[in-house]
Amino acid sequence: MASSALAPPTPRSGGSGEIQSMRSSAAFGTSCGGDFDVPTSHLHTQYKKRRISPDRELREAEALLPILTAPDYYIKPCLADLAAREISDPGYCSRVPDFTVGRFGYGCVKFLGQTDVRLLEVDHIVKFYRHEIVVYGDESVKPAVGQGLNKPAEVTLNLKVRPLHPNKEQLQDLVEKLRKSMERQGARFISFDPTNGDWRFSVQHFSRFGLTEDDEEDITMDDVEEVNDPSRVNKDAEILEENGEAEEEIEPTGPMLYHSLPAHLGLDPRKMKEMKMLMFPSEDEDGVENLNDLSYPKMSRSKEYMKRSLLNASERMTRRSSPPAVRKTPLAVLEYNPAGIDSTSPGNILMAQQKMALPLNPIRGDGFKLKLDRQTPVTGSHSRNIVDAGLFMGKSFRVGWGPNGVLLHSGAPVSSSSSERWLSSVINVEKVSIDKVVSDENDKTRKELVDCAFGAPFNLHKSLNRDIKQVHVGSFTLKLQKVITNRLALAEICRNYIDIIERQLEVPGLSSSSRLVLMHQVLIWELVKVLFSVRENVGGPNSLGADNEEDMMPDVKEGSPEIDEESLPLIRRAEFSCWLQESVCHRVQEDLSSLDESSYLEQIFILLTGRQLDAAVEMAVSRGDVRLACLLSQAGGSTVNRADVARQLDLWRANGLDFNFVEKERTRIYELLSGNIHNALQGVQIDWKRFLGLLMWYRLSPETPLPDLFKNYELLLDEGKAPYPLPIYVDEGPVEEEIGDTEKNFDLTYYLMLLHANGEGKFGSLKTMFTTSSSTYDPLDYHMIWHQRAVLEAAGVFTSNDLQVLDMGIVSQLLCTGQCHWAIYVVLHMPQCDDYPYLHATVIREILFQYCETWSSDESQYQFIQNLEIPSEWLHEAMAVYFNYHGDLSKALEHFLECAHWQKAHSIFTTSVAHTLFLSDKHSEVWRLATHMEEHKSEIENWDLGAGIYISFLQLKSSFQEDNNTMNEKDPLESKNSECRGFLSQLNESLETLGNRLPTDARIAYSKMAEEISELLLSISSWGESRDAQLSCFETVLTAPVPEDLCSNHLQDAVSLFTCYLSEMATQSV
Repeated sequence: MASSALAPPTPRSGGSGEIQSMRSSAAFGTSCGGDFDVPTSHLHTQYKKRRISPDRELREAEALLPILTAPDYYIKPCLADLAAREISDPGYCSRVPDFTVGRFGYGCVKFLGQTDVRLLEVDHIVKFYRHEIVVYGDESVKPAVGQGLNKPAEVTLNLKVRPLHPNKEQLQDLVEKLRKSMERQGARFISFDPTNGDWRFSVQHFSRFGLTEDDEEDITMDDVEEVNDPSRVNKDAEILEENGEAEEEIEPTGPMLYHSLPAHLGLDPRKMKEMKMLMFPSEDEDGVENLNDLSYPKMSRSKEYMKRSLLNASERMTRRSSPPAVRKTPLAVLEYNPAGIDSTSPGNILMAQQKMALPLNPIRGDGFKLKLDRQTPVTGSHSRNIVDAGLFMGKSFRVGWGPNGVLLHSGAPVSSSSSERWLSSVINVEKVSIDKVVSDENDKTRKELVDCAFGAPFNLHKSLNRDIKQVHVGSFTLKLQKVITNRLALAEICRNYIDIIERQLEVPGLSSSSRLVLMHQVLIWELVKVLFSVRENVGGPNSLGADNEEDMMPDVKEGSPEIDEESLPLIRRAEFSCWLQESVCHRVQEDLSSLDESSYLEQIFILLTGRQLDAAVEMAVSRGDVRLACLLSQAGGSTVNRADVARQLDLWRANGLDFNFVEKERTRIYELLSGNIHNALQGVQIDWKRFLGLLMWYRLSPETPLPDLFKNYELLLDEGKAPYPLPIYVDEGPVEEEIGDTEKNFDLTYYLMLLHANGEGKFGSLKTMFTTSSSTYDPLDYHMIWHQRAVLEAAGVFTSNDLQVLDMGIVSQLLCTGQCHWAIYVVLHMPQCDDYPYLHATVIREILFQYCETWSSDESQYQFIQNLEIPSEWLHEAMAVYFNYHGDLSKALEHFLECAHWQKAHSIFTTSVAHTLFLSDKHSEVWRLATHMEEHKSEIENWDLGAGIYISFLQLKSSFQEDNNTMNEKDPLESKNSECRGFLSQLNESLETLGNRLPTDARIAYSKMAEEISELLLSISSWGESRDAQLSCFETVLTAPVPEDLCSNHLQDAVSLFTCYLSEMATQSV
């Protein structure tokens, strides 16, 4: 039945046959298990090309099979098994139980329950990399939880770790690190087998799971070899043999591109290709998928050859890894000397990190050498690096960011302008200026600027009402916060922020660019108040006087003591008109100052662009132009007046009036008064805010709502008929600082107008709106836009859960200025995301660990963090790690005790702290620390051989110092002797078990304890009624770990006692 079911199908016409051929070219041979009773070579021959079988059942079964093309991936059940079961049980592929996908040498994943595998592109969905698995790497095609392969599963990853120490401490430490790694990622740790490196854990849904780079550095990974276990190689070879198809041999005999960059640099292209195969295995996977499209020779599929290749590769790698490889210190590029495979010199650093067990043809060569006698793209003006440091140093070096804006890289310094060549082995440490907002024009940090930029705004934010949401993180609880307010209080909040900025403007020494940005921030808060605040008591006669703005609003006419709700849009329009006049006033004055006094018509036009009608009328009257003054007094009023002026201009044009006899500027004014702003602006460049004002004041009706005004401007902008709303630092530049590309960014004020026009839920530019480029030239300055976003969201203007870039930007800025407490405060205000439930805890713990020195040394910050109710265990753990790193082990011990890390505390106590206190006669402190841990001794490994020794000593010593009445009990010497023998045995066992982990001082402390207990025991040995009891005491003392001279003295005393004993026996016998 199996052989007939797998008979070669007949070909189809068209493209479907090609598609099915691609599906089956590599899938069947790689994925089939040995339980399907069909010869592997026959399977490969039958399914080498996908054809259509005359058997209809087989055709239907084939159409439902999953797609598997990568030769190093496999599935269980295999494709042949799936085909057979689909024929015998229709619908089986839609309910496959415990479907398994694996990759040889990397691991496997078993999807629990029934899984629909029909037409799944398995090796495109499931990706195994070194120590990690990614399922649905493309979030756009990721199905909901429970559908497809996004479901509960059990994962097994093969960890490449060095052989563990025979004792259990290292194994337990590794297991604990793996367990914590899984907890951070939302998975559940199951087990770790140190014999083969299999790490098992379960997940509820998929994204990426495994070890991060930091985890790999923390865990002692084997970077030298990947397939170094012969049993693992044999196991993989057996799986390949069962599945009927071996991994394809990649012959390095294809075209080597001798005209490419490696050859141009004087490097060996063949060796470069081998390096790429070893260092970038993920790219090779993609290459294997397209082998049919390449012009390489036919790949060998012999399973005997593959098995032999794997074994040979294992033997070569075993040879190379003996003696055990260790991390080498990177050498300078020009000092690199190639070494042989068996050499232990640092020359084999390049080839040490072999990633794949592919057979490679050995090539003789002198290694990588760069010829500096000719110009190349690397040695020339394109780059000052000799060669990429990552190529030569591997994992021992990588470009990265350090705390407080420190950048480490191997390129030319950013501030360098010389033509000097830089070696890639020279690491440059530079600091990026992230604290510009708190620095004056001399780049000196000012305390008053720090308070105005961070302290005062955050204290104002902290004073607002808020909701508290408790989130459980393991056994700990975080209180997430969300500010809430209403639009009635929005005007007062904006006013308070404006007061803070105005205080910042009063600080002397600010640069002109900083002043420009700060003044713009004032306008932003004013605009927020105008567009989004609401008035209280809208029906009262004093509703317009809340901010004493009635004198500033010429559009609002006094009269009616009551204002109904229908007039509120007009009031908001009038307030916006006042804001617009104020924001362009300085631009109008700049243009006026550049004109001659004789060109009064130009001055009047400039005044009209800022709606300074009073000044324009006065100027026309002063020049005797009374008629123009009358027209100007009605500008922007009734649409009837605009229509009359437009009709008059049309009549002049219709009657052939020669406009050459009319001043050009007068005609421009007439066009503006008629509402034809584009004709009025011919040959004139104005900023976007004044254009918006002209559109509002002279073209649209006075009753036009603000949303309609903003949409009209947006339409003109899309048609290219309106100025681009550039950010303030570009529009009113130049500024001293270099600015980047701003073509796709609007000014923040324009975004606020669009937000008001579109309303909640219809505005899709929030991410662009709340970027630094919309309000400041500094791409790292988030300090004010974060507050603007927070206030608007608290007032219900919009809701968003995807502005994490803004949150993390302000967190980074706060950390770089030493404001760790406010950084944690910001994290607590980040919205919770179901996809990252532990985001807040992860970020807070990273802040506590990385910036421990900053917040722990500042009492106000420490108290503030405690007031935020951050778990105290996290604070103590961070301080414990900090003091442990800096060698202050006494403080580290105290904090490890406070955070309940009993095993780590016990280790420090035993190896570093206890003996120091003991030798300083601080026995009470030793007792306090040891008894603190005693309640949790069940959680501590080797308790009796560590802190338990000190407790036993102090208890035994105390019992010796009791009054003589207790020594009159029955057999007192025997009981004390037994206790001392047990204690000394405990000391000896501790010395043997802990070994080199005990420093010299600890051994001295052990010796003093043994000596003191021995003296106490011998001091009471004379109380014994028999010589046998006394000799037994000496026998106990002689087992004590004391110096040899003292032991000799005890031995001499024992011999003397024994001599006396013999004399007494002889006397008695006579």
